[in-house]
Amino acid sequence: MPSSRVVRVRSVRDGVAAAALRDGIAQIQADLEVTAEFPPEVEEAAAASAAAPRLPDLDRTGLPFVTIDPAGALDLDQALHIERDGDGYVVQYAIADVAAFVTAGDPVDVEANRRGETLYGADSKIPLHPRSISEDAASLLPGQVRPALLWTIRVDGEGGRTDVRVERARVRSVAQLSYDEAQRAIDAGTGAPVLTLLKEVGELRLAREADRGGVSLPLPEQEVDVEGEEWRLEFRKQLPVEQWNAQISLLTGFAAASLMVYARVGLLRTLPPPDPRDVQRLHRTARALRIDWPAEQLYPDFIRSLDPSIPSHAAMVNASTRLLRGSGYVAFDGEMPADPQHSALASEYAHVTAPLRRLGDRYAGEVCLALCAGTEVPAWVLAALPDLPKTLQASGARARSYERQVVDLVEAGVLRSRVGEVFDGVVVDVDEKDPRRGVVVIHDPDVEARLVGAEPLPLGTDVRVRLTTADLAARTVEFTLE
Repeated sequence: MPSSRVVRVRSVRDGVAAAALRDGIAQIQADLEVTAEFPPEVEEAAAASAAAPRLPDLDRTGLPFVTIDPAGALDLDQALHIERDGDGYVVQYAIADVAAFVTAGDPVDVEANRRGETLYGADSKIPLHPRSISEDAASLLPGQVRPALLWTIRVDGEGGRTDVRVERARVRSVAQLSYDEAQRAIDAGTGAPVLTLLKEVGELRLAREADRGGVSLPLPEQEVDVEGEEWRLEFRKQLPVEQWNAQISLLTGFAAASLMVYARVGLLRTLPPPDPRDVQRLHRTARALRIDWPAEQLYPDFIRSLDPSIPSHAAMVNASTRLLRGSGYVAFDGEMPADPQHSALASEYAHVTAPLRRLGDRYAGEVCLALCAGTEVPAWVLAALPDLPKTLQASGARARSYERQVVDLVEAGVLRSRVGEVFDGVVVDVDEKDPRRGVVVIHDPDVEARLVGAEPLPLGTDVRVRLTTADLAARTVEFTLE
């Protein structure tokens, strides 16, 4: 359930623009006091645990798991195997077992609790765990025997979950596929059977999502080309396999939540219903981007109608992340929380499929392991649960700030040669305290930025605006009303 904008560098050649990008990223990291480097004692502890992982007895290395990730990824959390089961399916989802390498209270654990999650932006990465663990010993790289939390989920012919269990097992991936490689194989009919079944199960799960009124944002990545003194920014078309793959992760998160809700212990990802004012703002954004959104059409149905391969639709999907800003975590032990649901997904939901990159997944996974085994939840997990939501909320805010500042940097770089130009736009937000200030959306490039005027801004109105500021150092873009 992605909820933030990601900018990746598609191409970069040394020059003024490349140096400005590197310097800008370095400054963001300095401002937020984050670093890709780990203290020596953490690196030493990670290297020692990487050399001697705790391998489980259960051997599932005979199953031909595959991973499907962005090209070049090394921190591989998930490996997939699917087979037919009568008119249904058995989905087996192997998740990297971080607890095979990290012990509560050790230096790696303490540092991971301080970081909370991996930060991404414009090919920069601030990892949650040292690379000796996250990109090597614990990563589900092809051809390597790895400890994993193996989820076995039975799905009927209509995409409904009928049974779930999770256990520790040794697994081995047989192939590491990029999204492009997986999609080409599916389209050509030349891929392994797991890819054909991924498409079948993914489409069934998408249909069930629509039926229950849920929605997963098909959030596109933005790709930037940096050459000479020029920056070019565009949205990358999201492939169908990315949505099908995400549905397997969601299926596992729903299964984990059901286990924890039934046992009344665990950690859920939550989201309150959207604020009507935010929905109204999105209607204005749709108008700015010249996208038809009938008043009677519900938000989830509108999102499903978008084609993220169209730049204006991709911008609309990005703008819709506003409705996810109230997302959080809730921990419980013995009594259910008052509001356990994730409103966008129309269900209870838990993060359990990315423990290399998110701290909370390790704890939620351990709860589910204990529940399926009929054993007590480990004391170190129960001791951590009360404070985890606050820790994860803080790390999530830091990740959003990092990603937002990278987006601001790139947009300033893209527009810096166009200062003084006039653009068509729509005012999508007005400051309640100062109605002369607000937010404008322009198209080509699709940018959302600050707007100032001499008079109160006309909310929801087509306007002509002049670009007055595109400052790389300050990472700011500002327009004035003509």
